Amino acid sequence: MVTGAAPAALTSYRAFCIEQQMDTAPDPACAPPPLPDKEEKMVSSSVSDIAFGRTAPGICVRDIHAAYDFYSRILGFDKVFENGDPVGFMVLKKDHAEIHLTQKPDYKASTVNVMHMFVSDAAALYAICEAEGVRIIKRLMDKDYGQRAFVFADPDGNRIDIGERLP
Repeated sequence: MVTGAAPAALTSYRAFCIEQQMDTAPDPACAPPPLPDKEEKMVSSSVSDIAFGRTAPGICVRDIHAAYDFYSRILGFDKVFENGDPVGFMVLKKDHAEIHLTQKPDYKASTVNVMHMFVSDAAALYAICEAEGVRIIKRLMDKDYGQRAFVFADPDGNRIDIGERLP
C-alpha cells in the first residue's frame, strides 16, 4: 500500500526510488549519475570511478505507527511510502532528509547514534524537543569542530544527532 505524497500509480519500492531520484536532487552535483545505455558496459578500475548517490538511514522501531507519530508530529516528516500488511516498512521525508523505518517488535536500541541530521536551526529544534518532552541525551552545545549540536532519543531509544554548521 502506498500513501502520502507518493503518486497513486506507485506500486513498488524500485519505482519509488526512481521517482525520488528524479524529484529531489536539490543541486545537480547531488543528483545520481545517468545510467549507461543497455549496450554500454560499465567498467570501473577502482571505487574512485564510481559516483555514489543519496543515502538514507534505516532505523528499527518496535511500533512503526508510534514512530511515525513521533517523527511527523515532533520533527515534521511526511510519510511518502509504506509497505506490508500490516505495515512493516515506511519512508519518511522532510525537505532533503529521509528516514527508513522498519518494524521489529523485539528491537532494543543501541547506545550509539543511529543518524546524524543537519538542520538550519539546531537551537530552535532543541527548544521544540524540550517543549515536547523528548529525551535529550546531550544538551545543545557549540562544538570545536564547527557545529552547534545535540543528541536526542526517539521513543524507541534510537539516538539522533542533530547538527547545524556554524559560520
